[in-house]
Amino acid sequence: MANAYLWFNALLYMGLAIWCSIDPDRAAQAVGFTGLTPSGQTEFLAVYGGMEFGIGLAFAYFSVSRQPRNGLVLGVAFYAPIVLWRAWAISLHGPLEPTTWVLAGMEWGLFLLGLVLLLQRGQER
Repeated sequence: MANAYLWFNALLYMGLAIWCSIDPDRAAQAVGFTGLTPSGQTEFLAVYGGMEFGIGLAFAYFSVSRQPRNGLVLGVAFYAPIVLWRAWAISLHGPLEPTTWVLAGMEWGLFLLGLVLLLQRGQER
């Protein structure tokens, strides 16, 4: 189950990175970014393209190298601040684009699943 979790994350982030790199305008608009300046476009490509691809590679590495516990730690450490900051931002800024709600739901699900899998691994020792 941990390996499936890691591969799902790897493919998810690599897929998002490719979408954000191939069609950055549509990807940015889907989550509410509009009218990016050249600096904003560069930042969007670097973070939503480059960094997300790197995150996908990290998840894939922990699966391929047979280090699922380390991959689960990565997932929990990665998602915990995302879900906290997003919850805070939602409370401040209100109505969101549908894509943002989908991403928020996926982040919560992947955080909780990663936490459950990590806790199960701790009990197996």
